[in-house]
Amino acid sequence: MQTTYATNDIPVPQRRQYWQQVVSDIYFSLDLRFLGGHDFNGSLGAWSLGPLSVSRNVSDGLLYKRHERHLLNEREECFLITVPELAEIRFAQDGKEVLCRPGAFLIERSHLPYEFSHRDPTALWVLKVPSAVLKARISRPERLATLQFDCTRSVGGLFVDTLRLAGERIEEMDEPARAMMGRHLIDLLAMAVESDERVLAGHSSTIRNAHLHRCEHFIRTRLDDMRLTPQMVADACGISLRYLHQLFESEGITVSTYVRTQRLAMCDAMLRDPQCRKSISEIAYHWGFGDQAQFSRNYRSRFGCTPSEARAASRTARP
Repeated sequence: MQTTYATNDIPVPQRRQYWQQVVSDIYFSLDLRFLGGHDFNGSLGAWSLGPLSVSRNVSDGLLYKRHERHLLNEREECFLITVPELAEIRFAQDGKEVLCRPGAFLIERSHLPYEFSHRDPTALWVLKVPSAVLKARISRPERLATLQFDCTRSVGGLFVDTLRLAGERIEEMDEPARAMMGRHLIDLLAMAVESDERVLAGHSSTIRNAHLHRCEHFIRTRLDDMRLTPQMVADACGISLRYLHQLFESEGITVSTYVRTQRLAMCDAMLRDPQCRKSISEIAYHWGFGDQAQFSRNYRSRFGCTPSEARAASRTARP
């Protein structure tokens, strides 16, 4: 479904209040400060791609602020992948600040306060991704906040080209095609992010993180294999079993817990996918759980509700 907003037909004195409400409805609660004169112009189109949403935001200069009070009543974390096209944007979060120019994209977290601003008129593509969806494809995506990535070449360029093309063609797609396009965008985003050396390096040695990254990638590609064991991961990645356990322990997690968490994330994504027709037991077995009762206990412990409650809530939220 497409939703379009514009200030053209709104009386000038009411435009700022109107834009405040539009932005809060499409993204989440924010405070706005308008950086231009008395007049303000903006247009915003938003489309759904399964659990994701894409928006095209064109407006005069603005400062967006997300405060602690905005987070109090919001349960689900989201990530915004923002692609500026006309002007430089400034983003500050968690003590870090970045200036992102056209030719790059940056990643923002909804569950931390931040400031986002542009003094000149700009046009932005914004991909809004629920945390559970992103975590099913990218390990610890919270590491990515305030990082900017090149979109002039290679996979980063392909991701942004696909995002733009999806926005232009989305009205020609039915709901299953849109959901599939959303999955393709997440795959391209993950490829662009995981090829960046900064993601590999993290806060410790590049070699250690390269090993960890390779192990995580191997696990994510074998989640549907019930026979997956730490020894299989160690053998496939050319490291000892002891070193494998040390890698994950340094991240505050065991190998088995990581595998279970990733499997639960994939199950959660399928349960909340309106196009998924598999039963709950089929989803559990598909992602490597051999015991449905154990799966249900683990799922409730992880997400605070049963699989059937999550599926029902997702379907209730979507007409």
